[in-house]
Amino acid sequence: MKKITYLFSFLLLTIIHLSAQTQKPDTKWFEEARFGMFVHFGAYSVLGSGEWVMDSRPIQAHSYKRLQHLFNPQAFDAKEWVKIAKDAGMKYITLTSRHHDGFSNWDTKQSDWNIMHTPYGKDLIKQLADACHQEGIKLSLYYSLLDWMRSDYQYETGRTGQRAGRTEKSDWNAYIQFMKAQLTELLTQYGPIAAIWFDGHWDQTSDQNRTSHETAVDWHYPEIYALIHRLQPECLVANNHHLPPMPGEDFQIFERDVPGENKSGFSGQDVSRLPLETCETLNKSWGFSITDDKFKSEKELLHLLIRTAGTGANLLLNVGPMPNGKIQPECVERLQQMGAWMDQYGYTIYGTKQGIVSPQTWGVSTCKGNVQYIHLLDNSLSTLTLSIPHIKSAKWLNVSTPLVWKKNKKTGDVTFTFSGALDEIDSIIEVTTK
Repeated sequence: MKKITYLFSFLLLTIIHLSAQTQKPDTKWFEEARFGMFVHFGAYSVLGSGEWVMDSRPIQAHSYKRLQHLFNPQAFDAKEWVKIAKDAGMKYITLTSRHHDGFSNWDTKQSDWNIMHTPYGKDLIKQLADACHQEGIKLSLYYSLLDWMRSDYQYETGRTGQRAGRTEKSDWNAYIQFMKAQLTELLTQYGPIAAIWFDGHWDQTSDQNRTSHETAVDWHYPEIYALIHRLQPECLVANNHHLPPMPGEDFQIFERDVPGENKSGFSGQDVSRLPLETCETLNKSWGFSITDDKFKSEKELLHLLIRTAGTGANLLLNVGPMPNGKIQPECVERLQQMGAWMDQYGYTIYGTKQGIVSPQTWGVSTCKGNVQYIHLLDNSLSTLTLSIPHIKSAKWLNVSTPLVWKKNKKTGDVTFTFSGALDEIDSIIEVTTK
């Protein structure tokens, strides 16, 4: 009987949500952006062991709260962060408003566990929102669904945070109300918010692969998504649950993989028709890790961006600022390199869709109208044959040697022949079709 009641309630709330949402948010800006900055920053940054340090070390809640007396990012400069992102060619920033440790980076009235009660004592989101709005950069906010600190969160069935030392019985309805109140603050106090980016659904799943739709709790998604769209109708909603999109979600997230791949083990879900986003880190860690020096090269990062665009998706590339609020210089250097490339060839990425061919081992294609951009990421190629029935012209964008191509009139196949050296990072052929 309880299962029937729950199912009826869920269906009713879904109907209410869909009927209330008479107009879906406009995703045009998101689909044209193609490149954004992810920022993991919070009290955990002090320990220099990533954003999962409370759970992985583990540290009990009463000890972990001491970080509130240590977190003091005096060197944080919102305008500097925005400039770094803008110079890299990024169109939006997604900041962790709070991560799984529950620490809130804004002046929330729902909990004392926030940045206003640190030696720093300033609203981080307010500063970043003002800087983003001033520079025309969209601001999105990551919001953790789970919480290792709060006792009202249903930690008893959670997959993580079991060693935080909580002993009180959870109060799930109170926790849902807490989340709604925090989301209301975020969507009413900081101007336009481009998206709310949820994470943590998988904490309440029972299977080891985190792929089940069944959860130990009712996340109240129809209510929460409807609240977001009611407060800000143009705010997009996404959820990093590693599952096919649910009603009310506006784009689909793939963690550490371009859509259609599953090298990370998080992205086995089918690719939907919604706008798509890949999130990945500049090194290995999301939050600041003082021992992580595995920074990806300029070539690796550009290939990741180009391959992601070749699936019609955005790349949300993460930085984990140091506890003083500065973005690591290795990250800044690589973002500057990416920005220089985007200044020259960004038009083959921004506002494009997946081209005439899905991503291949040799590279990808993007398109804009009747123009196809063929990105050759394998510079050892000597020939390439593609089906382009209505080709009109073809030329190199960044290779000095002549481009030789021949069309097979019977099959529509076009064979490109390459002589001389190709570009070290990406040799781009611009093809115009009739």
